[in-house]
Amino acid sequence: MGEEKKGFFARLKEGLAKTRNNIVNSIDDLFSGFSAIDDDFYEELEEILIMGDLGVNATSEILDRLKKQVKEKGIRQPEACRQLLIDSIKEQMAVGETAYDFENKQSVVLIIGVNGVGKTTSVGKLAGKLKAQGRRVLIAAADTFRAAAGEQLAEWANRAGVDMIGGREGSDPASVIYDAVNAARARKIDVLLCDTAGRLHNKKNLMEELKKMNRIIDREFPDAHRENLVVLDGTTGQNALVQAREFGEVANLTGIILTKMDGTAKGGIAVAIQSELKIPVKYIGVGESIEDLQKFDADQFVNALFDVKENKSEEV
Repeated sequence: MGEEKKGFFARLKEGLAKTRNNIVNSIDDLFSGFSAIDDDFYEELEEILIMGDLGVNATSEILDRLKKQVKEKGIRQPEACRQLLIDSIKEQMAVGETAYDFENKQSVVLIIGVNGVGKTTSVGKLAGKLKAQGRRVLIAAADTFRAAAGEQLAEWANRAGVDMIGGREGSDPASVIYDAVNAARARKIDVLLCDTAGRLHNKKNLMEELKKMNRIIDREFPDAHRENLVVLDGTTGQNALVQAREFGEVANLTGIILTKMDGTAKGGIAVAIQSELKIPVKYIGVGESIEDLQKFDADQFVNALFDVKENKSEEV
């Protein structure tokens, strides 16, 4: 675990290099360029954070917290603000204790998101991770509109060593969910992971389809713990926020999987999404392999972003 975590931190740090150049270098210039903490200083910091995709909401919450601490601690030098800013962002992004309860309960997890964000791949990676934790996992291939989705998922299921139900192009997604839920109950499966279709441009149909799936799960598996995880592509910045909002109208979102965080200058979007939507980022992806999807760790993320030495992972 230690090696995997350390490797992930190194990849995350590398993946956030563009974001770091985009945000952190400007912040460091600001801290060294100002001799006093005044309104101009805060104004410039606000601009850097907003331009760095942290969003208006998160930025104002981070700044409010920072101003309060600067006052309480009687800090005069901008340099001394750096650690306070880092801590303020970490606090803003903390995931909370109960975020991963579903991993240890009998649960049904719907994975939703537009096509092309890494949704099917995320289902496969999550299946592999849960299986490695000793959970009994079943995959439902309910994205029956995209020809390659079923095949791609079957490949992941095979790799993870878990069973899959559905995957026939053109079949009714709700009937795939029905079959999968009943199979999950009969086989005493711990976690049922469902890949769903991602057609936002046809929102009315998508809404109806997800409602239908929810009704089936409620009826057939009333005791199951429920999660709706939306997969968002980190490289799309503010557009990811728009997608999350739209999916939030369709389903009760419980968490976010943020993919493609390697090589984007828009890594600040992770902070914005959590703050704007009040939905935690639960997993973060920085590459293609199963190890490249990890539970989101606010400390680790912000340390990687600000290039802080990560003691925790080195001691593991």
